[in-house]
Amino acid sequence: MGADRRGGTGRSGRALCAALALTVLAGLSACGGADGEGPEDAVLQGVLARQAVAVRKGDERGYLAETDPRATRYRTEQRRVFRNLRLLPLSEWSYEVREVAGAEDGGRATAEVALRYRLAGYDRVTTTATERLGFVRREGRWYVASEREGSARQLWEQGEMRVVRGEHSLVMGVGRSRPALRALARTADKAVPAVEAAWPRKWSRKLVLEAPASLTAMGGLLKSPASSYEGIAAVTTGEADGNGRAETPADRIVVNPGAYGMLSGTGRQVVLTHEATHVATRDATTPATPMWLSEGIADWAGYRDADQPPRTAAPELTRAVTGEAKGGQIAALRALPSDAQFRFGSDPEKLARAYEGGWLACRMIAEQWGEDKLVALYARAGDEGEARRQDTGAALDAVLGIGEKEFTERWRAYVVRELKDSGSGS
Repeated sequence: MGADRRGGTGRSGRALCAALALTVLAGLSACGGADGEGPEDAVLQGVLARQAVAVRKGDERGYLAETDPRATRYRTEQRRVFRNLRLLPLSEWSYEVREVAGAEDGGRATAEVALRYRLAGYDRVTTTATERLGFVRREGRWYVASEREGSARQLWEQGEMRVVRGEHSLVMGVGRSRPALRALARTADKAVPAVEAAWPRKWSRKLVLEAPASLTAMGGLLKSPASSYEGIAAVTTGEADGNGRAETPADRIVVNPGAYGMLSGTGRQVVLTHEATHVATRDATTPATPMWLSEGIADWAGYRDADQPPRTAAPELTRAVTGEAKGGQIAALRALPSDAQFRFGSDPEKLARAYEGGWLACRMIAEQWGEDKLVALYARAGDEGEARRQDTGAALDAVLGIGEKEFTERWRAYVVRELKDSGSGS
C-alpha cells in the first residue's frame, strides 16, 4: 500500500548542491554568516558541515568531536549512528540550518535543520528530512548536544542496523536477523522483474527497503501514529511534484514486522510487488491520479502472477457483494472508490473494499482492453492536471473510448460477475 504522494514540500528550490554546501559551509567561522543571519546560524552551520565532512570521509573521531563532551548518552547514541551510516553507500550527506531559536542566554540553542542524503546506485533524487537539534556552547565552542522532539526518526537512529544487498535491492533493518533481511531482499529482487512485465516504462529497477523492529518504530520512522499502520504489511514513502517527478524523499518501502510476518510466501511476494509498482510508477503519478487507479494497478501487478481467484483476493468486497445487496443496489459499488476511502487509519473493512475495488477495476481494464491500455490510462490520467483531480472521465474517454459513468457501470457488473455470480474460489 502506497503512502499518499500528494502535498509535496515545495522546498526543492531551496536545495543546495551537497558538494557546494560542504565546501563553503565547512569554512564558516564564528564571526558571522550570510546576510540576514545571526552569528549563531553560521556557527551552528559550521558545526554540522564539519560533521557532514566526517560522515563522508568515514572519520568517526571527527564526527564525535562535534558532539557535546558532557552528553554521555547522546555521544554513545551518535557513535552507533555513525557506525550504522558507514554501512550505507552514501554519495551525498549535508545539512542546512533553517531556523535557530533560544540562543538568547548565550549558551544553548535549538535549530531546525534539513538533512539531505542520497544512496549511490539506488536514489535518483536526494532525500530531505527535517531534524530539530539542540546545541550547547562550552568554553567558547558550540556542540551538538541532543535531538529534540519533532525530528524525523531515521532507521539508523533506532538501534544497531544491519544492511543486506540483493540483486536489485538494498535492505536496512533494526532488530532483524541477517537471514530475515536476506529473505526480504530475495522477495524484493523477484518483485522487480514482475513489475517490469506489468509496467514496461522506464524506471530505476532498484528498491530500498527499511525494516524497523516494531510497529511503534515504524510509526516513528513515518512520523505518524503506529495505530495507522496496524494490519498494513508495508507502505511506500515518496512524494511527487506537480509534474509527476519524485522530489523528496526518495522512495522507501517500509515493512511492518508484525503484519508482514503473518503473511504466506505468496502474500509477501504480492505485497512487495505492489510496493515496487509504486516505485516504478512514481514518475507517472501526479495529484491528478485517482487512488483507485494508483492502488489498483499496484495490486494488479502484485496479483498478476499469483493465481489468486477474485473471491480469495477480495474477501471484503465479496462479502459486500454476496450479503449486502439492498433494494437491488450494492452500497459498496455505488461508485468507484474515492481517495478518502484509501486513508490509513480508517475503517479496515472499508479500506480493504477500496483496495479490492481498485484492483478489480484495473483487472477489468487489462482483460477487456489489454494491459497496454491500462498502462496508457495510468499515464494519461496523470497528465490530466490538477483541475481534473476528481474527474478521470477525460482520460477514460481518450484511452478506453468510454466515459466515467459507463466505465463505472461496467466495473459494477464485472465485480458482481466475478465475486457473486461465478462463485469461483469459494
